[in-house]
Amino acid sequence: MKESWRWFGPNDPVTISDIRQTGATDIVSALHHIPAGEVWLIDEIKKHQQLIEDTPSHLSKLHWSVVESIPVHEDIKLGKSNMQPYIDAWIQSMENLAKCGIKVICYNFMPVIDWTRTDLNFQLPSGAYALKFDQQKFAAFDLFILEREGAKADYSEQELQDATRLFESMSEQEKTDLTNNIIAGLPGRMTDAYGLDTFKTRLLEYKGMTKETLRHNLHHFLAQVLPKAEAFGVKLAIHPDDPPRDMLGLPRIVCTADDLNILFDALPSRSNGITLCVGTYSSRPDNDLPQMATDFGERIHFTHLRGVSRDPNEQRTFYEDTHLGSDVDMVAVIKALLDAEKRYPDNTIFMRPDHGHQMMDDINKKVNPGYSGIGRLKGLAEIRGVVKAVSHSGQSNA
Repeated sequence: MKESWRWFGPNDPVTISDIRQTGATDIVSALHHIPAGEVWLIDEIKKHQQLIEDTPSHLSKLHWSVVESIPVHEDIKLGKSNMQPYIDAWIQSMENLAKCGIKVICYNFMPVIDWTRTDLNFQLPSGAYALKFDQQKFAAFDLFILEREGAKADYSEQELQDATRLFESMSEQEKTDLTNNIIAGLPGRMTDAYGLDTFKTRLLEYKGMTKETLRHNLHHFLAQVLPKAEAFGVKLAIHPDDPPRDMLGLPRIVCTADDLNILFDALPSRSNGITLCVGTYSSRPDNDLPQMATDFGERIHFTHLRGVSRDPNEQRTFYEDTHLGSDVDMVAVIKALLDAEKRYPDNTIFMRPDHGHQMMDDINKKVNPGYSGIGRLKGLAEIRGVVKAVSHSGQSNA
């Protein structure tokens, strides 16, 4: 696997010089300043590429190898009659990236809301801080802050009572923070930041949409994109829905191994691949990550290596644990990924440590939630150690 690191651009508190010191060789990045639906022009791509790759001769070179992500315009997900120009723009952006030598593209098809957490500063017993998704807090937001029409039908009587008690105990600041965490936009997400009213309007656009319709819209999009990706030598890597389940009345269609099998049966193109986000998939107890890494090895072009620990009393609640200390058997996952590379030598897997803890000197710094430097460096060191140990011992099966 190739070690990579996510960089958010010139305003990222973790600089290119910092990243070089981690030993990672490849950069995961995107043109976050370009709105969804607009073409990424070659000049803009090259300008960003130069920031990454123009390196003094005495220093190690870095390469922009993975895009995370070209956002998919909401009208494509909705299947609106005006979506074609947005599909064409996405394809043109992909072609322009390929012309610049960047040929692995992560993307997602989550409607309205991107990856979601209720807590951005959950303190661990160690004193470090992690990201957390609390189902009870999310229910309180849905029922009493968002006041989504029909929301009560999605919760049991006990859940309604628990959410009511929690909401009544929250201060106004806590309510504001919870709302901002969910809808105001996190660094690296592929949807716009919303105000509460705009968010409600967006949700209403999806009223009545089924999984089947949303899946049809994804397949319609990919049916046009994949032939071009094959021609350009591009590998697409769809990211799972995070958390991987329906929420806020919205259907989600990239949550399980079964979802992936449906996708590949419908669109078997070799360019049609996945981002194996270990933390996202493992926040569902019915996803077997080592098995998924084995079964989809040929399709895994990119992987996010992190783990979550679920609340034993409420499996939908989880926090982002250390890279090796979570509910995931990360050693088995890494072993399966190394085996996959041996079985499919033409498929290099780019990996990056994901969502490190905010710890040590970074606690007092302004950082992008989940993307502080020290926590991810710790995660990369742990992953690197597992890769070295497994490779040295010859434990991989292929």
